[in-house]
Amino acid sequence: MKWRWKPDECELPLFDAARFLEIVRGKSMAFVGDSIARNQMQSLVCDTSLRYIVHDGTIRTLLLLRLQFYDSTHIWTTHLVGASAEFHPFSKHPSSVNLDIPDKLWASEIENYDFVIISTGHWFLRPLRYHQKGKLVGCHVCGKERPTDLNIYYAYRMALRTAFRTLIGLPKFKGVTFLRTVTGSHVSHGGNWSEDGDCAWTRPFRREEMKIDDVVSEMYSIQLEEFSAAQREGRKRGLKFGLLDITEPMALRPDGHPYRYGHWPHVKVRRNDCLHWCLPGPIDVWNEILLHMLNMET
Repeated sequence: MKWRWKPDECELPLFDAARFLEIVRGKSMAFVGDSIARNQMQSLVCDTSLRYIVHDGTIRTLLLLRLQFYDSTHIWTTHLVGASAEFHPFSKHPSSVNLDIPDKLWASEIENYDFVIISTGHWFLRPLRYHQKGKLVGCHVCGKERPTDLNIYYAYRMALRTAFRTLIGLPKFKGVTFLRTVTGSHVSHGGNWSEDGDCAWTRPFRREEMKIDDVVSEMYSIQLEEFSAAQREGRKRGLKFGLLDITEPMALRPDGHPYRYGHWPHVKVRRNDCLHWCLPGPIDVWNEILLHMLNMET
């Protein structure tokens, strides 16, 4: 909790809840993504709640924050694009996603938001069939079923491209779009983040110890490329984009995950969570960076 990321050659101010609420007062903010997007919104709610404490010592609730100051919403989506009706998030059998169709859960609601933070990543590592124009164009972890050589990186690129094009193409959308970059897990002894992986670290990595695995590195590169293309296209409509780049800072924090302690003691959970982030913890810096970017926009 006491460790904090510091940029090279500059200082990142601590989160100023009063300043944040001044910027977003009367406005709306959507976190579009999976449970890590929700993780960031929860961090933000905690940070802003601490600014407003009633005299009897009780902290104002999320509902009050939404009604009185600003609207902060998490819109759940695993891939940003549409999943077929039979999609089961935790199935070991391939489900289908439509790479050229945005997920209606967010696309139908997002037009009137002032700030939109989009993200996606780890769900693309699950078994998936990829569809475009109604046709099967690729597959990941599908056994012998392999219609083409298109892989998860192609699917990831197309999903981001579809999301950006959707936002740019919404006639009434005037908001600022932020892309939050991908983070890796810190599984150290086999397994994966949601089952039997181990991340029992007690300190941050030094820079020379930091490792970003090949999959995350490639996804990050794709994000940068698609973000730059969307930014150029969006400028033609006067839209603003920001890159919430947290990939390298979070690669330094293997000690910041819930591990085996992310649930109540009486709840029987066998998995070690090495992907999500503790609150308070390293994820709080995401909103410090977000506030810095909002300050530059105002």
